[in-house]
Amino acid sequence: MQKIASFRIDHTRLEPGLYLSRQDKKLLTAVSTFDLRFTRPNREPVMDMPAVHTIEHLGATFLRSSSRGEDVVYFGPMGCRTGFYLLMFGKLTPSDVLGLVKEMCAFILSFEGEIPGATPSECGNFSEQNLPMAKYYVKRYLAALEEGPRLEYPSEE
Repeated sequence: MQKIASFRIDHTRLEPGLYLSRQDKKLLTAVSTFDLRFTRPNREPVMDMPAVHTIEHLGATFLRSSSRGEDVVYFGPMGCRTGFYLLMFGKLTPSDVLGLVKEMCAFILSFEGEIPGATPSECGNFSEQNLPMAKYYVKRYLAALEEGPRLEYPSEE
């Protein structure tokens, strides 16, 4: 069985950043998958699940409501709990979505109130939310993007 592309990336060398994970095309439609890596895999603790859930709700709400909302296919957490995937229509680069990702982070950092979609009728685990911890992770991630965003996976050297 062929090893999928994301398993060929040396996770011991990944730093927080915004990476193009893959691009797929079928007929005339292209989809770009971005790796929003919030933590350093295998070198930092994984993200707190209630915070991940909150970032998922707020990030998806922001992205789908943004001016580029029609281009958003999916936003959700990685199973390893070190970041999120953002899938968008189009053959895009990390530079093409960096501004949008920073805007999403600013939205989450300024958010107050009830988490969108966090009711029993809207979510299968509505009560598992942690806004303060979500803001902690997003603040760290945004700082990493502002310091000098990593937009390419580390080379295999």
